[in-house]
Amino acid sequence: MALPGSLRRQPADRGLVSHCTHHHIVVFLLTFFSYSLLHASRKTFSNVKVSISSQWTPSCLNSTAPELRPYELWNSSHLFPNAEEATLFLGTLDTIFLFSYAVGLFVSGIVGDRLNLRWVLSFGMCSSALVVFFFGTLTEWLHFYNKWFYCCLWVVNGLLQSTGWPCVVAVMGNWFGKAGRGFVFGLWSACASVGNILGAFLASCVLKYGYEYAFLVTASVQFAGGVIVFFGLLTSPKEVGLPELGADEDGSVEEDANRPLMSNDDADDDDRNYSIQATDTDNQPKAIGFFQACCLPGVVLYSLAYACLKLVNYSFFFWLPFYLSNNFGWKEAEADQLSIWYDVGGIVGGTIQGLISDVLQKRAPVLAISLLFAVGSLFGYSRSPNSKPINAVIMAITGFFIGGPSNMISSAISADLGRQDLVKGSSEALATVTGIVDGTGSIGAAVGQYLVSLIQENLGWMWVFYFFILMTSSTILFISPLIVREMRLLLHERRLRVLAE
Repeated sequence: MALPGSLRRQPADRGLVSHCTHHHIVVFLLTFFSYSLLHASRKTFSNVKVSISSQWTPSCLNSTAPELRPYELWNSSHLFPNAEEATLFLGTLDTIFLFSYAVGLFVSGIVGDRLNLRWVLSFGMCSSALVVFFFGTLTEWLHFYNKWFYCCLWVVNGLLQSTGWPCVVAVMGNWFGKAGRGFVFGLWSACASVGNILGAFLASCVLKYGYEYAFLVTASVQFAGGVIVFFGLLTSPKEVGLPELGADEDGSVEEDANRPLMSNDDADDDDRNYSIQATDTDNQPKAIGFFQACCLPGVVLYSLAYACLKLVNYSFFFWLPFYLSNNFGWKEAEADQLSIWYDVGGIVGGTIQGLISDVLQKRAPVLAISLLFAVGSLFGYSRSPNSKPINAVIMAITGFFIGGPSNMISSAISADLGRQDLVKGSSEALATVTGIVDGTGSIGAAVGQYLVSLIQENLGWMWVFYFFILMTSSTILFISPLIVREMRLLLHERRLRVLAE
């Protein structure tokens, strides 16, 4: 008994290896490290919050202010009367950055589908590096402290950094099909966590000289990376004469390899005629519109789910070093190094969960199981004792179950959504869909950062973790229709295989 085409599983690893060239490896590495450098510069800000807070408050209220600075000069330029107000402003800057980053993602995805992805990515990296240098280094060297100036710079930085993720996901989607996509994108999406580790390492190495040098180092490395991307990145296989995805001779196999996991397998063949992207005689496909991308199946649900999940993930990203220093009294450099374990857990989680989703050919059930464990790990981490080894272990487990699903939604699932049958033949849907998913997630994260600072100030850290548990549960709720649908498909496929034996 022959199985339906939707149930014939392609050997993902063999398909991946057979189409892999040295160009694929170069693209993988360049996109990986370009976004890692963008995240490294963001991580620097979260890693030096304690130093910035000390610098922005009067020297009589902290013991870390430079002793050689004249007292009159310092008290005429400090921003806040106490550390609590400085901390609240730092949370406000996180919110400002994420809101501008979210708005930029919606725009950058559309721009990336219409301009050269390499130009957009390189411009974003280099210009963002200059803004980071102005924000953290130049202002300190000039002893220029102004709240509105900091806010304006961070708005611009959010807009510029938003060019990164839609562009790198679109480039990866152009080079790698669905064959092994969960594993490849799960491994590749570790770029954000590697960037966090790199940023924490660079900041901790030079923090003893002043927080301005942490910004200087990461900005310089990011600018150099933008130059390398401009001269070395290939945005699609056709630039070197290779066939595009779905254009090789083995049409049926490649068509299956490029079919996204959330496509409607039960749909009639006639339904495939209803395509957002009509067949065009030109070889150059047109980019779909913003509202057309929002109407694609699964885009809205995954966007809302990612808004809740990214809120939790980015709260750890922005506040974990500060929480370790504030709650346990550990030194800032030690807290920076310990926070790396959360990212290590996210790297392993994204890779393993992506591989499992490839084997099942379903994403939502894997996400649901991981998020259920995430609720338990959050509860356990909120009660972690004042022990660095124990804290690191629970932190890594929490990163595994939160960072893993976050990486899957923002990379592999976004690529799946952008290459559905409704937009078949249009790789220019990838950046737009990715921008919608990540942009919605960033709005949730932006709101969350301000809420975290308010909850912590009024209720304490324990209630912050209760808030995280609520948001993680909401993530499961939003994708529950997709979970039910994919579980039914899995059971249906299993029954057909039993009948075929």
